[in-house]
Amino acid sequence: MNVNNQEFKFMTEGITSDLIQLLMDREHVSLPKAIETVYESNIYKALLRPTSGLYAQSSGYVYALLEKELKY
Repeated sequence: MNVNNQEFKFMTEGITSDLIQLLMDREHVSLPKAIETVYESNIYKALLRPTSGLYAQSSGYVYALLEKELKY
């Protein structure tokens, strides 16, 4: 999938927002803790790399990867 920088930023911001909300809803963590958890994760770092392709995946899929990372 070829996207320009603006589209890439929009897509990654949307997934990031969803990940934070999912952590709050499913893990019952506070907003500051959810933000910290997402931004410090390896999954977030991968999301910011266009070559990972994560920006084109569903938020649910990326969240499942984040869950795995947090368990280990």
